Amino acid sequence: MNADKTKFRWWERPLYLVVTLFFVVIGALAAVIGLLAIVWRAIRRVKYRPKRLVIGAALGAVIVIGGFLYIFARPVDLGSRTATLIIKPGDSLAQVAGRLRSDGVIRLRAALVYAGQWIGIDRKLTPGRYDFSGKVSLAGVIRKLRVADFVRVKFTVYEGAPIWKVAGILARALETDSASIVKLNRDSTFLAELGVPYLEGYLFPDTYIVPWGVSPVQVVREMVATFRARTDSLWSSPLPRGMTKEDVLKLASIVQAEIKLDSELTRVSSVYHNRLRLRMHLDADPTVIYGLGGLSRPLDRSDLRKPNPYNTYMRYGLPPTPINSPGLAAILAALHPDTSNYLYFVADGTGGHRFSRTNAEHNTARRDIRRAQRLNRKS
Repeated sequence: MNADKTKFRWWERPLYLVVTLFFVVIGALAAVIGLLAIVWRAIRRVKYRPKRLVIGAALGAVIVIGGFLYIFARPVDLGSRTATLIIKPGDSLAQVAGRLRSDGVIRLRAALVYAGQWIGIDRKLTPGRYDFSGKVSLAGVIRKLRVADFVRVKFTVYEGAPIWKVAGILARALETDSASIVKLNRDSTFLAELGVPYLEGYLFPDTYIVPWGVSPVQVVREMVATFRARTDSLWSSPLPRGMTKEDVLKLASIVQAEIKLDSELTRVSSVYHNRLRLRMHLDADPTVIYGLGGLSRPLDRSDLRKPNPYNTYMRYGLPPTPINSPGLAAILAALHPDTSNYLYFVADGTGGHRFSRTNAEHNTARRDIRRAQRLNRKS
């Protein structure tokens, strides 16, 4: 049998809450007044006036300090939500405190302003994005602002990434448009400012951690600076005969695109050095793919007959620019190739390559590899 539920009129619940709140406030005030009365009576019992003043001042200090500690230590529970604060250059501590108060991160705007001024963070607010979640105390807010614990973005540019792939990585990390990053590669004023002929090859592959909200221009500057910091010592040695620094980067990018095994980098480099010396076409598939703007399918024979500045099956020498961001090992391989007579290589289907000195050897190697692959499929 179900018990009847008590039904309240629409005005009874609000009235109940108001009455309850009234008595809670009155009770709290009565408790405070009672405490102060006890303190006052204790002070009155002291015989000498100076001692009364000392005791009164001490008790007052305890109350004031206790109140401040309560304000600083008592956290605001944000629950499952994350409150985001964006500090822009020129923002004042009062503006920041106002936004935090409006977002429910702090209770008293004035408490943060006065405490921040006393500590000195009002003079050194660091622009950036600050996230707050869980239980947040005023002391925690001040610490985050004081140490500039803003949100940082981490991204990795892998070795062999062409500029449009780098642009995509940056666009996702920085929440911007990849086209604006690719456009920098055609900005002659920006390139001249950086002191590079193009960005391709100079955007060093590495893991970067940057402040949220940083501009693509700033990140590109950092990547080029990283390239210089990691490679400047390499150019003090004599370059391979007839090659410039840019030529080395172009060759390194081809080697990087061709090879997965670091153990083969210097050997593949020797193949291309030998072909350049003998004025043979480089016949490098990755340059053709780059010239076609990248392919989502395997390269076919018709692609090799499409003329473009990067088609090394049809044009002699190195391509006009690097075709990706080569890593340090590939650059070193381009600078210091093996000494060999190899002119050809072909993928063996296991991640490595077979190297040949003549076209006849090369064709034999290709047939052997195809035969082995057919046998593996049958088995």
